Amino acid sequence: MVLAMQALLSNYALMLGQGTLDTIYMTLASAFIAYLFGLPLGVALVVTDAQGIYPLVHFNRVLGAIINIVRSVPFIILLIAVIPFTRLVIGTSIGSTASIVPLALGAIPFIARMVESSLKELDSGAIEAAQSMGASLGQIISRVMLPECLPSLILGATITVITLIGYSAMAGTVGGGGLGDIAIRYGYYRYQNDLMVLTILLLLLIVQGFQSIGNHLSRKADR
Repeated sequence: MVLAMQALLSNYALMLGQGTLDTIYMTLASAFIAYLFGLPLGVALVVTDAQGIYPLVHFNRVLGAIINIVRSVPFIILLIAVIPFTRLVIGTSIGSTASIVPLALGAIPFIARMVESSLKELDSGAIEAAQSMGASLGQIISRVMLPECLPSLILGATITVITLIGYSAMAGTVGGGGLGDIAIRYGYYRYQNDLMVLTILLLLLIVQGFQSIGNHLSRKADR
């Protein structure tokens, strides 16, 4: 069994190695871009809440509704729907770089809700203490809310990255590159079940790796 697995790996090593790198690249790049938008949106949801430090109830409801609408769209539909936009931004809708666009768009509302959930775990006493010392809105967000909730935010980021790994595999249905593309083009369409199994194992290893890193960073931040 071991020898057979080694033989398979040697036959597919180059393709699977590139697919693994593409999957990690797509995941991390889309997560970074999505957090540039999702993190401020999540903070805005908490700050402008009726019980927030800068309540804007109507704005909060509209923002929350927009986030919920985007979140409710299945990723496979979003993946196809944004193809024209992807072509406009990247110049093509095929390949790992092109997949970053729908992956980031799909992750933004998810991240916003994850950040909102993390920040709402913060004890209101910490915010009240900062307000009593005359801290501004920006100082409360940057020096109290985000640092105090960092362990939870890291765990949320870990969940986001793992979710994006699954989404990146789904992007393979439209030639998105990565391990998902390999699994579909070779494992599914060409009935190469051995290659399908290898891609699944590699995806599991990637997920486990990111989960371990996220747990370690969260524990470290909690100290």
